[in-house]
Amino acid sequence: MTNTIEQLLAQEPHRQIRIGDAEITLLGTAHVSPASARTVADLIASGAFDTVAVELCMSRQRAIVDPEAMSKLDLFSVVRGGQAPMVAASLALGAYQQRLADQYGIEPGAEMRAAIHGALDNGLPLALIDREIGLTLRRAYRAVPWWQRMGLIGGLFASVMSREQIAEAEIERLKEGDMLESTFSEFAEQSRELYLPLIDERDRYMAAHLRKLAAEGHSRRILAVVGAGHLKGIENYVALDRQQPEAILAQLEQSPPKARWPRYIPWVVVGIILTGFVIGFTRNTGLGLQMVLDWIMINGGLAAVGAIIALAHPVTIVTAALAAPLTSLNPTIGVGFVAAAVELYMRKPQVGDFATLRRDTTSPRGWWRNRVSRVLLVFLLTTLGSAMGTYIGGARIFGHLFGSG
Repeated sequence: MTNTIEQLLAQEPHRQIRIGDAEITLLGTAHVSPASARTVADLIASGAFDTVAVELCMSRQRAIVDPEAMSKLDLFSVVRGGQAPMVAASLALGAYQQRLADQYGIEPGAEMRAAIHGALDNGLPLALIDREIGLTLRRAYRAVPWWQRMGLIGGLFASVMSREQIAEAEIERLKEGDMLESTFSEFAEQSRELYLPLIDERDRYMAAHLRKLAAEGHSRRILAVVGAGHLKGIENYVALDRQQPEAILAQLEQSPPKARWPRYIPWVVVGIILTGFVIGFTRNTGLGLQMVLDWIMINGGLAAVGAIIALAHPVTIVTAALAAPLTSLNPTIGVGFVAAAVELYMRKPQVGDFATLRRDTTSPRGWWRNRVSRVLLVFLLTTLGSAMGTYIGGARIFGHLFGSG
């Protein structure tokens, strides 16, 4: 049996780590490799391990064991709670992984699925050792300077549009080093700001989870299935971290604090715009009316353009045009929420839209065809259009005031 285990491990990059009485086999896998999935299944079936740990959080594990989970999504609550950008980013991330997986006839995360089912079939405890994906994305977004965030988001969605084929030989080569440590490495610039929350923090988080698992004393032979790019980082943190695992986990599970000053910007902009209106009407009623008309046409027009690009319902387009000039002067509500709510009412997603959502979002056309993803596009594009309209319209107003209009 020992020879069989050694032969199986020889097929994948791995590390052997000892923590007290517990021996951890850290297995590095490729998330779209059939060979990795087979190795994981064979190792668990060998009976050499009493616990299986996986590079998954609760959300990703639920998506694997319950493929219909997306059909239970309360889309209105998502939009109302301001979670539309995060859901859209998660879909784009999954779509990119699916695009890779489609090239090799294997579902994304097949090795994780093999680990889950293998643990269940063999009656072994399953430990989810990775941080919640939503929290990781939030920490990554906040870590990037605000002027780079649009580039990050744009790169994420550009990955969905790309149809470039990736050779299997390239994936096998990457397995030996930085094997798809993060999907973001394919389309976001390598930077320390992104590296820390996407890779380094997760290495430390998973290492702390393994240390905690070993310290509990219930597991002596642990098979930890992680992406190969995490092997070195996890091994280093297990060896070097002296802080209590619970303290590390609590620290890395905190949502990054929002900077205070950006929350005041919308109110400052509103104050400046309203002051411009007052000055305009004080000087000349005609000038004031012209400024208001420009504001309505520019802000409402660009929000409507966003709705048109999203192929929204005609009623949604008109609503966006009418609502944007008003919502832009009230930072507590955005035109994206209003437009998305109207789109939901006019084109209520069907069960089939939820069922095919993940598959549809692997192609640009699918984002517009599926009613669920189209609502997200309506939210994002009308919000972007209105934001552009606010600054362009504001510049136009001050152009009138200072004689350049």
